[in-house]
Amino acid sequence: QVQLVESGGGLVQLGGSLTLSCATSGFSFADYWMSWVRQAPGKGLEWIAFINSDGSQRLYADSVKGRFTISRDNTRKTVTLEMNTLKSEDTATYYCAADRLLKILVQSRADFDFCGQGTRVAVSS
Repeated sequence: QVQLVESGGGLVQLGGSLTLSCATSGFSFADYWMSWVRQAPGKGLEWIAFINSDGSQRLYADSVKGRFTISRDNTRKTVTLEMNTLKSEDTATYYCAADRLLKILVQSRADFDFCGQGTRVAVSS
């Protein structure tokens, strides 16, 4: 059974930091490219970060570039998202996703091979 379980969300102050983790099981983690996507209240799904299977390539959306860092541990089968200098517009539910392709223009979590249930992040001013 494939599982992707996000954790680390919560309430953080404006300008603060938070690190999200995604623990996976049930699929060949090292063969998949991992992404983080988010969905703000009342808005569509937004792709924000990608890391390839061996961690040598990373891509970020302009909205988070320079503030967020994606990383992965193929031994532990985990992917993390370090978020710094958080803004109010970062308030959203964050999901980790796995796919064999790079998918940026996504509209639904179902666009990915596998996707977690999400963890909520709220940035307070």
